[in-house]
Amino acid sequence: MLGADLGRRLREGDLAAAPDTLNLLESTAAPDRAQAAALQHELSPAALGGEAPGHIVGVTGPPGSGKSTLLSALVRRWRARGSTAAVLAVDPSSRRSGGALLGDRARIDFDPADRGVLIRSTAAGTRLGGLAPATRAAAQALAAAFDVVVIETVGVGQAETEVAEVADTVVVVVQPASGDVLQFLKSGIMEIPDLLVVTKADLGPLALRTRRDLGAALRALGSHSPVLAVSALPPGEGIDELIEALRARRAELDLSPRRLRSRRAQALSEYEREHGARGVRALGGRRGAQELLRGEDPGLEVPALVAALERAAPGECSPPGEGSPPGECSPPGEGSPLRERSPRGARSPQQSRPIAARAEEAGR
Repeated sequence: MLGADLGRRLREGDLAAAPDTLNLLESTAAPDRAQAAALQHELSPAALGGEAPGHIVGVTGPPGSGKSTLLSALVRRWRARGSTAAVLAVDPSSRRSGGALLGDRARIDFDPADRGVLIRSTAAGTRLGGLAPATRAAAQALAAAFDVVVIETVGVGQAETEVAEVADTVVVVVQPASGDVLQFLKSGIMEIPDLLVVTKADLGPLALRTRRDLGAALRALGSHSPVLAVSALPPGEGIDELIEALRARRAELDLSPRRLRSRRAQALSEYEREHGARGVRALGGRRGAQELLRGEDPGLEVPALVAALERAAPGECSPPGEGSPPGECSPPGEGSPLRERSPRGARSPQQSRPIAARAEEAGR
């Protein structure tokens, strides 16, 4: 199915288009990448007339803190309130085999026959930061059709904070007796939460002490993020309060600047992944690239922003096997001329077309 058609279906609230959308966004085949760009164009702020209405919630925390169990309770409560929910669960990949168990989908309890719920497990691959390669694009696409889109990261340590660039609201989940004030202060993830959740509140004094320690750590960091205690064991404790806190957070958010920063960060990340550090230096470093992105239309989708960076590069960003080493950009005079001026003999006509042009053609 054409990417543009999937984008239009999601824009119209057709939840049945979500699985095919995720398949397309996760594919690395060249034709699928062009179709994925067309899909994202149909869901851009320019096409939607504003930001996608769904609330993107990032749920992160150490392994074993109870993220999946908490999400089971949240999904049930959201559905009871009539809200649709999509969960993108990121599982760690084996360094040895490259495979992933993709078990988070099995750990989240939901009704498979309920069309208002989508649970998708994806492998993190070799990426650090807690997310899978397609997580950003998937969350932004699903937010056009679902009321809530949850990103559950892999179990993180002290420094994996990439979810803060993607989510509208970040929830950090901590289990009781997982550290004292000093250990919380050392943790990088303590700098990103909009809400902090202590799970297993049924443990009583242990949960209460952890809640106090978290509050003290946040005050030391100058943060006023609320700390909630929940228990997902039936009948549940604190789940309604958490949902209400998320609702209040969504109501006060100014989505446009936050998501614009997210799209620009994603565009720079994808450009760097494709063209390497030399490619970024060719744009004047990260600061120069960010300045270029600030000059682009704020309604553009990520592939169009990546194409803008590629056009601005003073040398050509070559795919593997075509001049520069894989993922590197040749400075002026050390390789091919600008991408749009590359001779047809250097690559196929389809490869020579900028991403934006290929996306437009794919959407026809």
